[in-house]
Amino acid sequence: MPTGGSGRSPSISDEQLLEVFRRSEDPVLTASEVAEELPIKRRATYNYLRRLREDGVLRSKKVGGRASVWWLSGHVARCD
Repeated sequence: MPTGGSGRSPSISDEQLLEVFRRSEDPVLTASEVAEELPIKRRATYNYLRRLREDGVLRSKKVGGRASVWWLSGHVARCD
């Protein structure tokens, strides 16, 4: 089925992805939550997240069988 465009997936900037974290009220997000806010698919979002983790911009932790949470590196959660 024709896509009506060049057939290429949309791309985003690192800043667009990081802005999702900055706007969120939650200190950690899943890849699916981040993907919901961006014009790219979940798999592409995961690839961006992984690269930003490798660059030290984001951190992640497995919290279940296949689930991971992601957060901005240097983010310190407040404990009141």
